[in-house]
Amino acid sequence: METQVLVLTFQECAIRYGLGRTELRQFVELGLLRSAPAPDTIEVEEPDEVLPRLARLHHGLGLAPEAIDLVLLMRQRLLSLQASLARETARARQLEDFLHGTGPLVNG
Repeated sequence: METQVLVLTFQECAIRYGLGRTELRQFVELGLLRSAPAPDTIEVEEPDEVLPRLARLHHGLGLAPEAIDLVLLMRQRLLSLQASLARETARARQLEDFLHGTGPLVNG
């Protein structure tokens, strides 16, 4: 499935997500958002997930944009570790099933 990239104006972001022009420019400078070719616009994948999260971290928790960058990096690392843990847990379960003779025998 292909991810769609949407182009939003700063005005749309202010109305829908409560993020002002200055905040959006800071997020673009930090690489949290991508600027679009047209002035005062951004390109966003999954805007209804990304932009509310940025607004909550900035307005709700009062975090500076630099701190938000760190929080998002830690979140991405946590999601990666959770996915790795799920894979390894599934592999361990397969091995246990094989050793107990209850799992399928896969030639590989």
